[in-house]
Amino acid sequence: MTSPDKCRRKLVVVGNGMAAGRMLEELFARAPGAHDVTIFGAEPRVNYDRIMLSPVLAGEKTYEDIVIHGDAWYAENGIDLRRGERVVAVDREARTVTSSAGTVAPYDELVLATGSDPFVIPVPGASLPGVVTFRDLDDVEKMLEAANKGGSAVVIGGGLLGLEAAAGLALKGMKVTVVHLMPTLMERQLDLSAAYLLRRAIEKRGITVETGANTVAIFGAGKVEAIKLEDGRTLPADLVVMAVGIRPNAALAKAAGLEVRRGIVVDDHLATSDPSIYSVGECVEHRGACYGLVAPLYEMAKVLAARLAGEEVAGYAGSITSTKLKVTGVDLFSAGDFSEGDETDEVVLRDPSRGIYKRVILRDGHIVGAVLYGDVADGSWYFDLIKKHADVSEMRETLIYGQAFQGGGAALDPISAVAALSDDAEICGCNGVSKGTIVGAIKAKGLTTLDEVRAVTKASASCGQCTGKVEAVLAATLGAAYSGSSRKPMCKCTDLTHEEVRGFIASKELKSFPAILQELGWKTSCGCPTCRPALNYYLIAAWPGEYRDDLQSRFVNERLHANIQKDGTFSVVPRMWGGLTTPAELRAIADIAEKYQVPLVKMTGGQRVDLIGIPKASLPNVWAELLAAGMVSGQAYAKGLRTVKTCVGKSWCRFGTQDSMGLGVKLEKLMCGSWTPAKVKLAVSGCPRNCSEATVKDIGVICVDSGYDIHIAGAAGLHVRATDLLGHVDTEEEALEVCAAVLQAYREQAVYLDRLYKWSEKVGLDAVRAQIIDDLANRKALYQRFLVSQRAVRKDPWAERVAGRELHEFMPLAKLDIIPAPVEA
Repeated sequence: MTSPDKCRRKLVVVGNGMAAGRMLEELFARAPGAHDVTIFGAEPRVNYDRIMLSPVLAGEKTYEDIVIHGDAWYAENGIDLRRGERVVAVDREARTVTSSAGTVAPYDELVLATGSDPFVIPVPGASLPGVVTFRDLDDVEKMLEAANKGGSAVVIGGGLLGLEAAAGLALKGMKVTVVHLMPTLMERQLDLSAAYLLRRAIEKRGITVETGANTVAIFGAGKVEAIKLEDGRTLPADLVVMAVGIRPNAALAKAAGLEVRRGIVVDDHLATSDPSIYSVGECVEHRGACYGLVAPLYEMAKVLAARLAGEEVAGYAGSITSTKLKVTGVDLFSAGDFSEGDETDEVVLRDPSRGIYKRVILRDGHIVGAVLYGDVADGSWYFDLIKKHADVSEMRETLIYGQAFQGGGAALDPISAVAALSDDAEICGCNGVSKGTIVGAIKAKGLTTLDEVRAVTKASASCGQCTGKVEAVLAATLGAAYSGSSRKPMCKCTDLTHEEVRGFIASKELKSFPAILQELGWKTSCGCPTCRPALNYYLIAAWPGEYRDDLQSRFVNERLHANIQKDGTFSVVPRMWGGLTTPAELRAIADIAEKYQVPLVKMTGGQRVDLIGIPKASLPNVWAELLAAGMVSGQAYAKGLRTVKTCVGKSWCRFGTQDSMGLGVKLEKLMCGSWTPAKVKLAVSGCPRNCSEATVKDIGVICVDSGYDIHIAGAAGLHVRATDLLGHVDTEEEALEVCAAVLQAYREQAVYLDRLYKWSEKVGLDAVRAQIIDDLANRKALYQRFLVSQRAVRKDPWAERVAGRELHEFMPLAKLDIIPAPVEA
């Protein structure tokens, strides 16, 4: 932390939101060490990305995903962050501010970044419990709490925030109605045609839309129960979300005697009527305009930072804004003036079969507005032309087809299209990042990957819709030195990554192949051999007991419960729990080997017997005889648990400290049948001598005198990797719970075909330890979800669904009674 310096200016910032954070980033870059900074934030949190609250509500992101500045950033920059302290007074004469906690902070310069307040319509019942706004994380948490109870929600307001709130609540299972005063949705941003398409898309999500509807009362006994409309109708409501607009929060400035109209009045350098006090963000009124979108706020922040750094820069001249809706699956862009008039010309493209609508409005050869629905790829290009007041007369005939057909009709590839943009063209609207900023950062700092560009410039770090353009800038700037995108689609059928597909399966509640292919816009009719097994696994993991395993999406080994060999025969491996067997099992194996003339019988590295060379036609009878002897498949072919290797432990070994064989058997019976992203192997060693090689397994348990050391993320195949110590537990019950919780976290979070060590390396050992060892409640929640999934497998064995196919029976896992019952939620 930087030590105080008497030569430094004392800078106090009231507000810890996005505008204040961006201003300080710019200031520290321009004048490092020039200020002692104190920030007062009304919320008890660090700075986070408010425009991503909708994805948090929808379950597509978490709070941790949207943090902009973590604790380390404040510490590194020597910032005194006063969380949860609202400033209640400004003494302009003494140049101090006083907080709700009694803190008095002196300032040389004061920046008011107090943001805006949500507007609550003044109707009876507006203060009832269950009536919430949608402005911060506290609001989201209230909405999620209500959604967890189910029921009905009414969202008052059909603008951006209202529709995003409605979509998120619908995804959480609530019955949602949007009540909007005006005749069409988003009337300030959309024309009638785009509003019609948007309404149709919203209603397809099961959301009821009531336009031209005025709310006159909210009522309920002790909590909200319904709303009343002006036409006399009542709508049931367990939750009411007010999303009817915002007002600049200028109360503090007004009380301090600053000039305030709608907002805090500032000049082009963001100075208020007091030359030592500045203001930035949604609380500001500049040239008679107030802004509620992030791009203008960031433009203001840059100008103010330069002023505080003592630089001579052009002042802030106002902003032209654009709008994008953050509802998954709804592509919408609007910018400029789209109103009709005698002096305007327009170009329109409609494609009803694809749900695409484009309209560009021209005045005197210049674009003054654009509305795009269904295909928004050219939104940034149109927006750039609007801001530059560019003459587009020569490209009038091809203008509607976008940048790829600039005037002449010859299509440009994405890299060439980005290369043709000027340096001041906006690439990332959420964070106000231009092409020139990205190119400059790439060249100055030697950036080569998307993640590096995000970290330095913030481009594509919010909604992500500009990711392709950012990667195109990388490719255009680096040329042959660009190694390609670090963002890898899961296959040729989609542009989405594995992580994105998993996120959408959960957030959009997609529970079948057709639902995924349709809702996520698959490019093929039924997928491919790469994506179908992955999607099948993701559906199994997400919806245990609901989704029916699709056999045709499994590899032949999994369908036949045996590994195919190079000559077309198969290898059969019966399960031997923890490597233990009996004379009866060995006798059954010997009889089968003789009866079916098995050419090779081999002991495996997992302490089992492998019958190699069995023809496909013999597999049903071989399995029938093994099952009759009480032996189920060892799943040596599975993307799932294969083996649990054990040593004899304290039962027989003079060095043994715990019952390693007993624990190994319990682990194997607990986990068998659980499908995972890739194969999983365990081992339990009875002492640190590690005879069962537990430290090269996916999960390994080392028994010690005081209990059990749990290791994870080992491998001993093509990639050799020693395990990492996850933690220590005292009892066998804890060891079972921890191992199962690790497996469930891996099942829920890993990319299909990634071994457990790859997952651990991606998320980090500390993160795994935090959710399994440090967070007891989370560990138990993971364990319970694992039990729910396992019980679904045991109640619905493949035996019922393989009848009439290659095999007549599979694994009677329902007979295994060692799975505890999940605790009722």
